[in-house]
Amino acid sequence: MNAKQRLPSVTLLAVLNLGIVGTALAGPPFVTDDPEPVDYQHWEFYMASMHSKLGGDWSGTAPHFEVNYGAVPDLQLHLIAPLAYDSPPEGAGHYGLGDLELGAKYRFIQETNGWPQAGVFPLLELPTGSAGNNLGNGNAQAFLPLWVQKSWGSWTAYGGGGYGLNSFSGHDNWGFAGGVLQKQILTNVLIGVEVYHQTESQTDFPNTGTAFNAGTVVDLSENHHLLFSVGRSIDGPVGFQCYIAYQFTCDNSLFHFWKNGHLNGAP
Repeated sequence: MNAKQRLPSVTLLAVLNLGIVGTALAGPPFVTDDPEPVDYQHWEFYMASMHSKLGGDWSGTAPHFEVNYGAVPDLQLHLIAPLAYDSPPEGAGHYGLGDLELGAKYRFIQETNGWPQAGVFPLLELPTGSAGNNLGNGNAQAFLPLWVQKSWGSWTAYGGGGYGLNSFSGHDNWGFAGGVLQKQILTNVLIGVEVYHQTESQTDFPNTGTAFNAGTVVDLSENHHLLFSVGRSIDGPVGFQCYIAYQFTCDNSLFHFWKNGHLNGAP
């Protein structure tokens, strides 16, 4: 799946970062995901940064790294390693490793003329960031979503929702629902808009409400892509949020070429 096909994509960290300081966004470039996995034996590599403002507090990643791999047909493996920051209006800011995220996206229904495609994307967030410095949750979290997608011509609509398990840390569990409409306006440019809603995910932090994003993917070449989105709350506390990323896509043949080139003495 190339970047034009993969404008959406959600992760647990993306959802949580809208209200929890220091976690990473990995949903290039939106929060709502689609059910379409990376193609079999293909890779996606991201170097990205996201930022959000809640009151006078800025938080986000600078940067975070994401890897997705099509391990078998219709199954994608997923990893995010973020460097997170928190910059409050008063007091010292903090910067360091955030919470690692692992996941697997599985598409169990293929899209046809009459039916949308559908998939699940369970995610697990590991507490590798410092909760005391607002760079992590302090305990493991999980997100269990279901996503659907339908395309017609140059248009695609997708969305769904899921349930977040955060009670391991003494906080409330939470829900998420969202949808995206996108259009391929040029052969190498795609634009989209997103609306989503999140229920409370921490009892001591007011990260509830509805928000929107507008975003784009620009394909610089077959392998190199730029992604960007910007938005804010419609009914909620987030005053500003944005995401920017460079994406590199390839298949396993690139690694075979590199290995064979070195074995044969190529420069």
